[in-house]
Amino acid sequence: MATSQFSATFSLSKTILHCDSASRFIDFSSRASNSKRFLIRTSNARRSRTSLSVKNVASDQKQKLKDLVTEEGLGSLSSFTPDAASIASSIKYHAEFTPSFSPERFELPKAFFATAESVRDALIINWNATYDYYEKMNAKQAYYLSMEFLQGRALLNAIGNLELSGAYAEALSKLGHNLENVATQEPDAALGNGGLGRLASCFLDSLATLNYPAWGYGLRYKYGLFKQHITKDGQEEVAENWLEMGNPWEIVRNDVSYPVKFYGKVIVGSDGNKHWVGGENIKAVAYDVPIPGYKTKTTINLRLWSTKVPSENFDLHAFNSGEHAKAYEAQANAEKICYILYPGDESMEGKILRLKQQYTLCSASLQDIIARFERRSGDSINWEEFPEKVAVQMNDTHPTLCIPELMRILIDVKGMNWKEAWNITQRTVAYTNHTVLPEALEKWSFELMQKLLPRHIEIIEMIDEELIDTIISEYGSTDPDLLEKKLKEMRILENFDLPASVVELLVKSKESSVVDPSAEVESTVEEVELTVEEVESSVEEVEPTVEEVESSVEEVEPTVEEVEPSDEEDESEGKDIKYKKKEPLEPAPKPPKMVRMANLCVVGGHAVNGVAEIHSEIVKEEVFNEFYQLWPEKFQNKTNGVTPRRWIRFCNPDLSKIISKWTGTEDWVLNTEKLAELRKFADNEDLQTEWRAAKRCNKMKVVSLLKEKTGYLVSPDAMFDVQVKRIHEYKRQLLNIMGIVYRYMKMKEMSAEERREKFAPRVCIFGGKAFSTYVQAKRIVKFITDVGATVNHDSEIGDLLKIFLQRFNVIQMAIEVHCTRFFNRGIKQRLKEKHCLFLNLLIFINDDVVMVCNREDTVVVFVPDYNVSVAELLIPATELSQHISTAGMEASGTSNMKFSMNGCILIGTLDGANVEIREEVGEDNFFLFGAEAHEIAGLRKERAEGKFVPDPRFEEVKAFVRSGVFGPQNYDDLMGSLEGNEGYGRGDYFLVGKDFPSYIECQEKVDEAYGDQKKWTRMSILNTAGSYKFSSDRTIREYAQDIWNIKPVELL
Repeated sequence: MATSQFSATFSLSKTILHCDSASRFIDFSSRASNSKRFLIRTSNARRSRTSLSVKNVASDQKQKLKDLVTEEGLGSLSSFTPDAASIASSIKYHAEFTPSFSPERFELPKAFFATAESVRDALIINWNATYDYYEKMNAKQAYYLSMEFLQGRALLNAIGNLELSGAYAEALSKLGHNLENVATQEPDAALGNGGLGRLASCFLDSLATLNYPAWGYGLRYKYGLFKQHITKDGQEEVAENWLEMGNPWEIVRNDVSYPVKFYGKVIVGSDGNKHWVGGENIKAVAYDVPIPGYKTKTTINLRLWSTKVPSENFDLHAFNSGEHAKAYEAQANAEKICYILYPGDESMEGKILRLKQQYTLCSASLQDIIARFERRSGDSINWEEFPEKVAVQMNDTHPTLCIPELMRILIDVKGMNWKEAWNITQRTVAYTNHTVLPEALEKWSFELMQKLLPRHIEIIEMIDEELIDTIISEYGSTDPDLLEKKLKEMRILENFDLPASVVELLVKSKESSVVDPSAEVESTVEEVELTVEEVESSVEEVEPTVEEVESSVEEVEPTVEEVEPSDEEDESEGKDIKYKKKEPLEPAPKPPKMVRMANLCVVGGHAVNGVAEIHSEIVKEEVFNEFYQLWPEKFQNKTNGVTPRRWIRFCNPDLSKIISKWTGTEDWVLNTEKLAELRKFADNEDLQTEWRAAKRCNKMKVVSLLKEKTGYLVSPDAMFDVQVKRIHEYKRQLLNIMGIVYRYMKMKEMSAEERREKFAPRVCIFGGKAFSTYVQAKRIVKFITDVGATVNHDSEIGDLLKIFLQRFNVIQMAIEVHCTRFFNRGIKQRLKEKHCLFLNLLIFINDDVVMVCNREDTVVVFVPDYNVSVAELLIPATELSQHISTAGMEASGTSNMKFSMNGCILIGTLDGANVEIREEVGEDNFFLFGAEAHEIAGLRKERAEGKFVPDPRFEEVKAFVRSGVFGPQNYDDLMGSLEGNEGYGRGDYFLVGKDFPSYIECQEKVDEAYGDQKKWTRMSILNTAGSYKFSSDRTIREYAQDIWNIKPVELL
């Protein structure tokens, strides 16, 4: 091999210290040891085998960590501050010796991987030191379990948190690259979809920044949710390819793996204990990702599980016999568990796969947590201390199986009795609720769970029995109706018969409450005088006894043709008589037996929290009211937050500089309360001028983004009006686009002068993914794109100027102009620069077409494959952001917080965190419309009763859509969902029609306010100033104090 032209600075030595956790969690052996990898220093392009050690003094937390000392004198952790030259050398080293690309060229993809690996070296130093310190201190640690972690790109965030942005920019410049261009080569980690995953990632950032001992646990999805393409047919899904070239941030821990079992059966051993045996066995392998804190050495861990089986499970005989699929069956069944986030669950196979995913996350994570607890405890393990050392937070209901799995391990493996295990479990686990939507409160088929997880269903049945006993003990049996209601609503097992002892108790209670049975009988006889028609109408609901029939036969004598006894009738035995009509109807099928996962979360945990004040009240008063009455001390509010590092400091550097200048400090990045100081400068003209300039700079970035993603190039002089979030009916993207259609209709009726006077120019931007099997959401995506295609090409409204070019170097131009325009002699050069601002126009080149959009345009754009990286560009540039969900249906939202932090003004309902944002930024700086949460039930009832009268403007819009103006697509199903009084897919359940008049009137106020840029800028400043409450740092402090009971552990 030729001598490298690069000099090496750092290399990684994988020094593995094997710790004997020696815990068997299932009935076949599994040992998981912990690896500790340390950085070493090399020189002269040779790898030194000298390991670095980390020395921690457990007896004195205040003593500085004397770690990372080497024979070559690298020095202490605190003195390790690489400069641009050493960073450039490290990057070159990784390009040469950790290659993912051929050696001939140092192009952008290769530059990204080498840079990321160089950054990872720096992270590993702090990562290992943090891990080792936690081991030595044995402090209580929080574990955050989530099916999603929507991280976004890691490079800029990591070097920003390490305070090395300038050094890395300089180093890459020396190597011929720009840091921002290198960063764009990183694909977004496809580990999440929406707010749930983004919140989890913000929490990890805050946990590390605030020095809390904590880890995250999730699954390593190979193909993510999906990559979204927008075509003429709407949304199309293809697999994500984020792992195709590898992930430079992760380290596989081949020595950390745990068995996970499915199916099988439960047997009782000779020792009298239960054993789960047989079935399908897989292995979960750990992949670790470092999460650095900001301006701290603390670097915590996100552990992701990948699933596989040993190579011996490959059936070589079947393969050589030509049965290739059969040969690979075991591997395929294991690996597909971590293929896709939220696989479609319309089929039974999809349901099984989802349940396997959830159990894999819970089982592997808990085995890992318990192994760590045992290792840290040494020879004297006291299981009563487990909740004093471990806090498990379930992010929504997906990790609910933590509860029966922890019980299973403690009872079946560790040998505890039920009472001990249940006490430990309840003190360890806590639950965050993220929804009030009934379909999102997970329920699993009892039959499916019994088949896939037979031991866990036994434990759940026992928990349900314990809950029944608790309810009876609390409420007694003096009011049997109340008791029956409580049991029906609170039980974990749905559509199950009550235990015989409880039925007997209820019967006795009801019998004792009857004062004069004979009087009741007489009353019943008098009321039985029914007509034949009444008997026929009630026969399906009433199954009278023989005695009741005989007592009424004199009054009612139906003919044989009208009512006949059923074949099962047996008068001699005195059994219940079933009547049937001449044309018998099939009896209603019994509802399926289900396991209510949310109820299990409430019962099995010590804390339940909502994620916004209004949401937490709904949780207490509606969703879990019965539980709240029983255990009010369990329920809390923890309003969500977002990290100000990623969502202002790094994604909006221009605004960050302005904030630091006017507040006089950069401390706001860690103490967002300092943002409130901007309020006193809100009317300052100098600040307003700088503020608008920063916004325009960000808008120009989005102009380029939209050109790249959609082919449209829009005017930065127009208002950027954005709604980006998961596509769902309750989030009401449909209301937004219906409002745009109304706007388009009105503009068509006006002259150009009237339009300029009435409407502010807008670029209406949508983004978000519709779940692949959510038909109505995909219809909404298609509708948005059809409206955009029509509006954006309407020459009357859009004033489009098309300049046809063969290529960029063509001089001759054919110009079609709707109105007369004059261009200066320098236009050719400016066109070559791909944009030209002139006479309030934006001119751009799109290969063969140059388009000019007037300031008066209304442009509708759907950004495909919306993700964190797109959000980091869109959010700083947005001026109006739409958070318009039906009141009472959005738990919190976090994008509303990000927009507000970046000086964006919100239009929205009093839903989720909107309520608190409006309180903090001021009512005058929030555009409010729509019905309130307490009105929703009454409005739906009014609709069901046929009393709702739709606004004529709404009816006009629906008729306009149905006219075919937006293309040949049939929108009857979409428009039909907004019509009728009730029924599946009907009745406007999300109240689009009800809120439509209020919405368009509020949008008129938006147009008016935007016309006064001084007022608008003041509102923008006050939004940023009022957003200080919505830092995830504040949220995490509340979790740490009120739920987890953990304290910061800082590396000095």
